[in-house]
Amino acid sequence: MSRKMGAKKPELTELSRVRDRITFLYLEHAKLNRQDSAILVTDSRGTAFVPAAIVSVLMLGPGVDVTHRAMELMGDTGMGVVWVGEQGVSQYAHGRALSHSSRLLEAQAKLVSNNQTRVAVARKMYQMRFPNDDVSGLTMQELRGKEGSRVRQVYRHESRKNDVPWSRREYNPDNFDSGTPINKALTAAHQALYGLSYSVIVAMGASAGLGFVHTGHDLSFVYDFADLYKAEISIPVAFQVAAQFGDDKDIGARTRLAMRDAFAASKILVRMIQDLTSILGVTETNISVDLVNLWDDKLGLQKFGVQYHEFKEDGGR
Repeated sequence: MSRKMGAKKPELTELSRVRDRITFLYLEHAKLNRQDSAILVTDSRGTAFVPAAIVSVLMLGPGVDVTHRAMELMGDTGMGVVWVGEQGVSQYAHGRALSHSSRLLEAQAKLVSNNQTRVAVARKMYQMRFPNDDVSGLTMQELRGKEGSRVRQVYRHESRKNDVPWSRREYNPDNFDSGTPINKALTAAHQALYGLSYSVIVAMGASAGLGFVHTGHDLSFVYDFADLYKAEISIPVAFQVAAQFGDDKDIGARTRLAMRDAFAASKILVRMIQDLTSILGVTETNISVDLVNLWDDKLGLQKFGVQYHEFKEDGGR
């Protein structure tokens, strides 16, 4: 038998928890390979090594070639991998999650499947964004109306603060360069936030598609979750970048760099973990658990890997 080359597959207990990882890394026009426990990135400027276990999400843009061995390492270390379009404005596919536990997913499915609990979670998420508003008795329609009003106020405030002209939000997913500088900056900022939000959601074992406010899309909960941080992070960053680099053709790249710095400065990754578990009502945040159980409608969770006796039709053994 031939000897397997490279570093051994790490145990879950050896991996960095999601909260301890750096936020995201965007790459385009590069070749990705594997060297031991690092992703070897090669482009026209040279070569760099990226330790796989410390990156939360790797965003792969146009012109990226990935070897099989590199993908193997990403999967083994639980790195979130998202294939995106130019400037990161579209998401096409994603890789596996870090968590092997279904606790968050089960809690999320239960909450979203009941109208009362779904509205309660939507109110809770709105209250997290705008703590001074009383939304305890609002319907979903009233929540959406109030949310739209508050977000428009945020846009107007940042426009005045940064002296950046503002009329309305315009976004063409098929033509990033057709937008105004501020709209291009907003698109890039929001997409960076979506990427990080998506990585946290799937890494923790929740579903990106089971949204409480947004619905009908495989990223509905990503949009819900990212909305918690737009007024605080992505909108201000976009207006700041537009004020400083409005005429720069690389405003998308500059915005992503600014978002990276804002993520680090705000320690947003730690907050996202706490917020996600709080929203879904699950207090345990240790996701490094490789646990599989069998479910029984009468006996509850049963140990996996045990040979059980077959039940007879009359219920006897």
